Amino acid sequence: MSTTHLALDGVDDSVIEFITVKIADQLFGLPILKVEDVFSPHGITEVPLSNSEVAGVLNLRGRIVTAIDMRRRLGLPPRNGAGDSMAVGIEYKGESYGLMIDAVGEVLRLQEQALAPNPTNLDPAWREVSAGVYKLDGELMVVLDVVRVLEFGLEHASVAA
Repeated sequence: MSTTHLALDGVDDSVIEFITVKIADQLFGLPILKVEDVFSPHGITEVPLSNSEVAGVLNLRGRIVTAIDMRRRLGLPPRNGAGDSMAVGIEYKGESYGLMIDAVGEVLRLQEQALAPNPTNLDPAWREVSAGVYKLDGELMVVLDVVRVLEFGLEHASVAA
């Protein structure tokens, strides 16, 4: 079953908008209502004793943002250094986070009912943070569950505090 994005005109209650991101050449989707901004993370300061997924903290327009390295979070190899990384700004439980990714794509409007459950062969680290998948034209988009991505970091952050 192939899902294509819908035209941006017209209203459909069963449509969800996603911002697409690439992490190690894999397409992921984040519900656009969870995304506050997209930025280039600079001046990251490491946090001693933090979980390995926490790249550090940075100052973004006067806010302290915890940078989460999504490659580490997903068990992927580190970036090879080519090009600048990007981050997607998320607020959760009153705290600001930046999910560090490789690239930002486009906004897709997809039908909610086309969301498929996680395949049984999906990597366990990915399954832990996935809300399901969309089968697009020749590509699989894994939908990230922002709460699950950040809850993991919060569990370990309390240990470091």
